[in-house]
Amino acid sequence: MNQSEFLEIVLPFKDKVYRLAKRLLVSNDEAEDATQELYFKLWKNKDKIETYDNVEAYAMRMTKNYCLDQLKSKRASNLTLIHSNYKDESSSLQNDIEYKDSANIIKKMMNDLPEKQRMIIQLRDIENYEYHEIGKVLNMEPTAIRVALSRARKTLREKFVKRQNYGIS
Repeated sequence: MNQSEFLEIVLPFKDKVYRLAKRLLVSNDEAEDATQELYFKLWKNKDKIETYDNVEAYAMRMTKNYCLDQLKSKRASNLTLIHSNYKDESSSLQNDIEYKDSANIIKKMMNDLPEKQRMIIQLRDIENYEYHEIGKVLNMEPTAIRVALSRARKTLREKFVKRQNYGIS
C-alpha cells in the first residue's frame, strides 16, 4: 500500500480520533501526540489495514486504549468529557449563558459516571457512532451498550433535574 492509498483510508476519521483523544486526555498537546502516535502505528501496520472489517472502529479502539494507558501512567483520575460543538446563532445572551452553565453542569456530572458509560456517551451522543461500531471500539455487545447508555442518560437527567429544581448537585 502506498502513501496516497493509506491517507485515503485513514484521513477521513482523523478529526474523530483527535476529538476522542482530546475528550480523554483533556490537553490539546496530549491529544495531538495521541493522534500522531495512532497514525504512526497505523502506518507501521499499513499492509494489514485492508484486512480489518472497519478501519475507523479499529483506529478508535487503538486511540481509546492508548489514551487510557496514558492516563493510567500519568493521572488515572483525571478523565473529562467536553462537548462544546453546538452553537445556536439565534439565541439571546441570556440563553447563551444558561446553555453554557447547563453544559458545564452536565460535564461535571459526566465525570461521576463510570468510565464505560462516559465512553459510550462520547461515542454515541457526541461522535454519532452506531451501536455496532461502539461495540467494536469498546468490545461490547450492542444490547449492553444500549443498557449502559440508557442508564447513563437516566442518571444525568435525574441529577440535572434535581439540581435545576432544588439547587442540589
